[in-house]
Amino acid sequence: MTIICVTGTPGCGKTTYAKKISDALNYKYVDVKEIIKKKNLVERFDKKRDCNVIDTKKLNAELMKIKGSLVIDSHLSHYLPPKFVDYVVVVKCELKELKKRLEERGYSNNKIRENLDCEIFDVCLTEAIESGHKVFIIENEENYVDFLKQIKTDK
Repeated sequence: MTIICVTGTPGCGKTTYAKKISDALNYKYVDVKEIIKKKNLVERFDKKRDCNVIDTKKLNAELMKIKGSLVIDSHLSHYLPPKFVDYVVVVKCELKELKKRLEERGYSNNKIRENLDCEIFDVCLTEAIESGHKVFIIENEENYVDFLKQIKTDK
């Protein structure tokens, strides 16, 4: 059983790579947004930041109930305890492309700025490393292929 968390700034390509990894390895794809919705894990709505506040302890408890080899897709996935996770993949994106994607999603200027700052300061990467996870960065297809090779080598 292998657990891979795919994290990164919203709009960076997490879902694209999480699904590709899941398909390539034949692991179960886990959409954290669906679990949050199904299990009603939203604590409140933060108007200032224009986002839901999630109870990550309850989310982690739900995620740890899922059995099998998993690819967990969420910018919150790196909050899972390292003892439960084999790899955290941090997906990175070029800033101009990220800004374009967030604009296409209809994000407010403040929300776009906040997410660009998160990408600039490597928030997800830093948090994953500080938590003690085994981290792999994907910025392009070459990194993706290298990650798949690493997984197969580690087995």
